[in-house]
Amino acid sequence: MTAPGAVLVHGLWHGAWCWDGVRAELDARGIASVAVELPLTDLAADVRATREALDAFGHPAVLVGHSYGGAVVTAAGGHPLVRELVYVAAFQLDEGESVSRTRTGEALPDTRLAEAMRVTGDEVGLDPQLGRELLYGDADPEVAVACTAQLRPVHRLVFRGMPEVIAWRTVPSTYVVCTEDLAVHPDLQRALAARATRTVQWPCGHSPAATRPDAVAALIAERVQALG
Repeated sequence: MTAPGAVLVHGLWHGAWCWDGVRAELDARGIASVAVELPLTDLAADVRATREALDAFGHPAVLVGHSYGGAVVTAAGGHPLVRELVYVAAFQLDEGESVSRTRTGEALPDTRLAEAMRVTGDEVGLDPQLGRELLYGDADPEVAVACTAQLRPVHRLVFRGMPEVIAWRTVPSTYVVCTEDLAVHPDLQRALAARATRTVQWPCGHSPAATRPDAVAALIAERVQALG
C-alpha cells in the first residue's frame, strides 16, 4: 500500500493555485498532495475532475474541500481511495441541497456574498473590491490583491448542483469553522459542521489557505498521519 496523502479541492472563482502555500507546507512535512483544477461549469463536471485526480494520485487520500469545494468532496468522496474528508468553511451538503440552498441555512443570516456577485450571461463573477473584502479581508493587503487578481468567473449552474453521493455518511469527516468568515456565515458553518465526525474552530476569515497555510497543512498532515 502506498503512503497516504492529500487531494485538495478549491472553491468558486479560484483555481488550484490557491493551495500553493498549503502544498509547500505539506511537502515540508513529507506529505504528498495534489490540487485539483475544477472546470467550475457544473457540479457533475467538478466531481468528475476530482475523481480523475484521485485516480491519477493513486494513494489513499484525505480529500479536502474549501467552500464550494465541500459540495464537490461530498459527492467525490465515495471514491475508493478516500479515507477521510476535511471541510474548510465548506458546504457539507445533504441530499437535495445545493450551495445556494441548504436546509440548515434556511433560518440563518446571510453574508454580502450575493451583493458581490456580477452576472454576465451564464457567467457569475465577483466585484473586485467587495469580493476581496469578503474572501480575503483578514489577509495581508498584498496577498489579498494578488489572490483577487487570479479569480475567474464561474458558470451559474454550479450554484444549483446537488450531490448524487453523500460520502460523509460513510467516510469520517473533519469540519473547520472559520469564525470570522464574511463569505459563508459562521452560523451556517456550525450548522453544517454538526454533520461532521469532528469539528475545530479557527478565528479567521474565509481563506485560511492564504492567511494561515501552516495551520491548514498541520491539520491535513494530522489527518493523513492518523490513517497510519
